[in-house]
Amino acid sequence: MKPAPFDYAKPASLEEAFSLLDGHGEDARLLAGGQSLLPTLNMRLSAPAILVDISALEALRGISIDNGMLRIGALTTHTELKASKEVARAAPLLAEAASHIAHPAVRNRGTFGGSLAHADPAAELPACVLALDASLEIAGRGGTRKVAAADFFHGLFETDLGPGEILTAVEVPVLRKGFRSGFAEFARRSGDFAMSALAAHGRFDGERVHELRLVYAGVDIRPVRAQTAEQTVEGKAVTADLLADAMARLGDDLDPMDDPHASGVMKLHLSGVLLGRVLSAMAGAHR
Repeated sequence: MKPAPFDYAKPASLEEAFSLLDGHGEDARLLAGGQSLLPTLNMRLSAPAILVDISALEALRGISIDNGMLRIGALTTHTELKASKEVARAAPLLAEAASHIAHPAVRNRGTFGGSLAHADPAAELPACVLALDASLEIAGRGGTRKVAAADFFHGLFETDLGPGEILTAVEVPVLRKGFRSGFAEFARRSGDFAMSALAAHGRFDGERVHELRLVYAGVDIRPVRAQTAEQTVEGKAVTADLLADAMARLGDDLDPMDDPHASGVMKLHLSGVLLGRVLSAMAGAHR
């Protein structure tokens, strides 16, 4: 299929972008990498009057570390995220997860900010920024504000972005001593959206794990923390018995829905398998 007719504009500045968004309201859609938007246009699931292409805005690019924070511009591509030495050092979870996103052609064009703003519940990066306790920088006519990742994802393809606002950057605390991360997912084919994915981040003190954050994608309408499972392992050494206990408690945290790819029961089982694999790998890395 072909998309419905639309106008196209490519602003040279954020101010110009804001003017276009203000002028067209709900009839405008932002275009960054386009890897999520273009398929919906072609299938006529989305029919905006105008596309506002922000890919030329240099203010939305760049990766840097300052004052213990890793700052990633919203237009950073998945390939750049995966290849960045700064990301590998300061937030290896993001680099690890980026390798699971779709295929190289998509990773070369798709953007970090675009994935977060699109908020597909099966996407990898929303779960990662929640696991890392990141904050998202949002700009609009009224200025710039920061929103915790925990408050950004509201529901199915719904976020805290308001009318006329643009996600400009993400800030992630630099990996501290003793902290480890892990990521894994199950998909029917390499490059498909995950039936279940787990982003994990926590601190190891000797054999014991603390401050663990277990965030799942693909099992709810937004990324979801398995807080009961987190509490089950808090302050304990990772053993087979402990993992079995934590896996058994996942049903208190997750209630996956059936979909064309897997039943809710299967997704819950896969989520438990991921918990065992990821946490075991994190404990092994510590040793």
